[in-house]
Formats: sequence, C-alpha cells, structure tokens
Amino acid sequence: MIPRIHQQGSNTLGLLHYLYGKGTHEEHVDPHLVASFDGMAPDPGRDPSVTKKDLQHLLDQPLSLLTTDQRPEKHVWHCSVRAAPDDPILSDEQWAGIARRMVAATGIDPGDGAGCRWAAVRHADDHIHIIATLIREDGRRPDHHRSGQRAQTECRLIEKELGLHQVASGDGTAAKRATSAERHKAKRQGHGRTARDQLRELVRRAVAGAMGEDEFFDRLAATGVLIRKRLAPSGDLLGYKVALPQDRNKDDEPVFYAGSTLAPDLSLPRIRDRWTLPEETATASADSSSPHQPSLPQVTGPAFARRRATAAAWQALLIIDHGDDGTAAAQIAAGGEILDALATTSAARTRASLRAAALTFERAGRSHVRAVRGHDRALRHAARDLLHSGPASGRGEDGATTAMLIDMVFFLAISSANWHAKRHHSQQAAAAHQAAEHLRTAYQVAAAEPMAALGQRGRRLTPRARQRQAGLLHQVLPDLAERIQTEGSWPALAATLDDTRKAGHDPAILLADAARRRELDTADSISDVLIWRLRRSAHLPALPENHHAASTRDNRRTTAPTPTTPAVTRAVNDSSRQR
Repeated sequence: MIPRIHQQGSNTLGLLHYLYGKGTHEEHVDPHLVASFDGMAPDPGRDPSVTKKDLQHLLDQPLSLLTTDQRPEKHVWHCSVRAAPDDPILSDEQWAGIARRMVAATGIDPGDGAGCRWAAVRHADDHIHIIATLIREDGRRPDHHRSGQRAQTECRLIEKELGLHQVASGDGTAAKRATSAERHKAKRQGHGRTARDQLRELVRRAVAGAMGEDEFFDRLAATGVLIRKRLAPSGDLLGYKVALPQDRNKDDEPVFYAGSTLAPDLSLPRIRDRWTLPEETATASADSSSPHQPSLPQVTGPAFARRRATAAAWQALLIIDHGDDGTAAAQIAAGGEILDALATTSAARTRASLRAAALTFERAGRSHVRAVRGHDRALRHAARDLLHSGPASGRGEDGATTAMLIDMVFFLAISSANWHAKRHHSQQAAAAHQAAEHLRTAYQVAAAEPMAALGQRGRRLTPRARQRQAGLLHQVLPDLAERIQTEGSWPALAATLDDTRKAGHDPAILLADAARRRELDTADSISDVLIWRLRRSAHLPALPENHHAASTRDNRRTTAPTPTTPAVTRAVNDSSRQR
C-alpha cells in the first residue's frame, strides 16, 4: 500500500472537481465519498441534490476563524493511498477505516475533537484520495510535520493487519512512480509500460559504460528519443530532458522528462559523477603529459569482453564484502551498468531474463550511502567493452563466457543484497535478491550447452584419467569430494581439471585456490561453480574448440548427457564469505 502526500494547494474546489470528475483520461469510475471528518459530509458523487461547492464550503469553513492575512496561502492538503496490484479489492468500509487511520497518523485529525476537516473520495477500485483543509476547528495549524513518513509507517501496519502485500520500507531514494494519468495513457495506447519507465531504461542504458557527455548523448540520440538540453548564458550545459517522439500531450507536443525526474541518479550532475577519476589516478594524470582521459583498450570480441567483465565483477565482489561503504556503493551501482550492457548484447534466449534482472537491480544501485565514484572504473570499462564488442551469439565460446559472467554477476547481486540488508536498506536488498533470481533463470539457459559439451568430454576421458581426477578431488577437497562426484556436472569438472593439467598448470593448486575464494557448501552445484573459477583463473577457453564436432560423434555412440544443475547458489546472508 503506497501513500503519497501531494504538494499543498490553494484551490479546494478545483481539487474536488478533479476527484469527482471523469479523470484526465476518463479513468475515474463512480466517484463517491467513503469517509469524512464527521461522517456526515455531503457527497456530490451520489447525492444529486448536493454540489461540489457545498462540500468545498463545509471543508473550508474553519478558514473563517482567521482574518484574511492570517490564512495560509496554501491550505489544501491532499493524500492518495493506493493498494498493490495483487491486493484484493477492498470495500468502501475498509477504505473508510484506512482514511481515518491516515488522517490520525499524519496529524491532520489526531482524534482530539478539534482536528482538520477532511473527506475521502474513491473513484477507482485500488485507491482513495483524502482532501483536508489545513486549519483546525480551534483555528490552529495542524502538526503534520513529516506526514509522508508517518503515512508510510501507518501503511506498513495496515498491510499486516489486512493481509495485504507488504511493501518494503522506503528511504526516499526510489525513482518517481508513474502517475495514474501516465499509466492510463499507456494502457489506452496499448503500451505495456509508461513513457516515464521506458525513458528511464533508455537513459540508463545510454549511460552504462559511457566515458563522457558526448558519448552519453550520442548513445541517447541513437535510441531515437528527443533530447532538449538546458544551457547557461555562458553556454555551459546545466541539464537535459528527454521525450519519446510518440508521447504527446493534448496540444500534440512531446512530453519531456528531466533526467532527475526519471531517477535521482540520472540527473546530469549525478551522471557526471560517474566520470570522476580516483584521486590517485587524477594526480598521476595531472603530473604526466598524457591526456586526462585515459586511453581505452581495444575490444577483440564478445567472449573477450565477457571474460574482462567477469574479472572486474570478481574484484567488485571483494570491495563490496570488505571495502568502505562509499566505495562499495559505487561498485553496486556500476554492477547495474554491467547488467544493462549484458542485457543489451545478450542472445535472444537469455535477453528477457537479463533485462528483467537489470530493471530490478536498478533499485539496488541507489541508497543514502553516497557512492564514491572513480574506483568503479574497472566495472564501467567492462560495461563499455560489452557494448562495443557487439551482440554475443549465445553459442560456443560466446555462450560459455556469457554463462561464466552470469554466474559471477549472480554472486555480485547476492553480495549486494547482503550489504544492503546489513544496513537495513530493505527495498534495495529485496531488489537485489529479485535480480539474482532472474540471473538464476538466465544462467540455466546460458549454461546448458557448454556444460553438456564439457560433460561429454569428461565422459570420454580414459579410465586412468578419470581415476586421476577423482583422486585429486579427494586429496584437495576431502569433505566435499563424494558430494561433487554425485553431481551431474562432475564429468565436466573432470574435463576441466584435465584441461588445466594439459595447459601446464598444477590442478591441485588451482583447485585449492578456487575452493578458497568463497564458500561452497550452499552451492546448488559445486561442480559448476568450480568449473568457471578454474577456467577463468587458468585462462582456458570457456568452451573448448570443436566441441560441436565432438558432440556429433558422441551422439552417434552415447545417450544424451545428464542435465546439469545450475552453478548459482541459494542466497546466503553472510556477505563476508569468500568466493
């Protein structure tokens, strides 16, 4: 249940005309009174003998207790309370009770017999509007300081008592919700999402990995959105607005949204923060003859870009687990850019899940902990590489490195959730956990082919080679060896251990190191987790070459490989565990 305290106004009758009218897009149905300060206020919605002006006179009567110069310039208080989409439809009596609790909790009518006059109007199944005059019956002003926060607290109690969807407590850092008019407009036009939500995603994707204003605005323009820049008299850029070409108002003009109204971190100053260099890097740049903006490495392809992003995500994990709050917050925010870039360049079969993960994780990137930008440049460069490397095919090395990266980003989301939970950021923690579930789904799809191919190679190992890998496993991980050997991905892990030996590495050392990086007991498939760690640390191809030919030969001789279990783990609450 979401309460919203609207900006105070000075026109009681004007607001009543809106509440009892058809709505901006004729979305108001059967507007009527459900409650009022005395329970006897006239209802112009269902009583044809009553006018809106009658109700306005009743509500504004306490103003007559004050002289003209004593009356507040803006005396109209307006609060809407909206149920969640999956909540049952509440009765008028239930909404009346909610209205009375809201005016009491916010200080509008605390129950002392001299509160403000108010009325609650319902014109839709899922919400009510409360209008009040900010003068008490005794002529004093109400104590409604921090009424928004007090309304939120009361809604959390109402949700529990009525068995409604329980909303995570907010902290004021969430993106602004689309208005009722915007939602109805999108529905009428046949769009699944509002213009505001679409623009937020487009701007967020344009800024992902961008290294300067020119690159950001070029990417944004390439999406087809309309851009309006705000310039100072000196010509300096102060801000920007964006609009969808097809989103028009009644005068057929584009509806523009400022970046700051899309999300707090999409204002131009906050976007510029992302381009801040770490202090030591900036000092080194100033003391040398090299340009201030460091040169960017060349991208050689989707698989390389995904390997680079996996390494950057691993470093971010360490910082989130052990760094200071400001630096960790920056890594979490930059992790969102990795997800945006990954969703943009992913193959069709994983795109929907990755996009859902990016949309959800966006909320986890903002909190009252101010991100210390600059040290997150590795992640931001990795996001840029993903975009510049182009779309991945989803097969072969591209598909395998995608699975490797999703596996790592899953743990990044879990670490972010645990970091937020420890700081009581409930909305952000919930968003990160939800993003992790979308990543779990994406991993299952992305990993199916590479794990099947590696498993076939493992089953083709000679009995002596298989025995060697089993002995190595019992030597290095004696407590986990039996469990690993029962997993469907054990043949793929055996093949990977054999590959590390052939590449000139000591498999025992690499396996011990992979097991130490982060706990394994809670993994759904320990084998899968170890495979990606080993192949990344040994610089092995995520999927050996010619695996398609090998698969074809094997399919003529063997049955289909045993399905594997996903590498991602169940969410864990101890963010200090090492991967």
